[in-house]
Amino acid sequence: MDVHCGKQPRGRFVPHIDRNRCEGKGECVAVCPFNMFTLGKLAPEQRQSLSLFGKLRGMAHGWEQAFAPNAAGCEACGHCVSACPEKAITLVRAE
Repeated sequence: MDVHCGKQPRGRFVPHIDRNRCEGKGECVAVCPFNMFTLGKLAPEQRQSLSLFGKLRGMAHGWEQAFAPNAAGCEACGHCVSACPEKAITLVRAE
């Protein structure tokens, strides 16, 4: 089934997740009609670039974070942006 509820053609904008803010609560996973998001553990090599606050937040939440492996299918509906309690998701123009 081809669902179109977004504001842009697929792939024009993609979700960007701020690793210093994400707590892996999963609201983005629940609201995305295009299954852009998954939850998983932030890899140790990715943790090194976090700010001190990001590292503390990551440790407190077991390094659980949201990932967008299917970002090319995003239609920029913005549900993920609205649902994220940490304001960790923005939509950015695809490169």
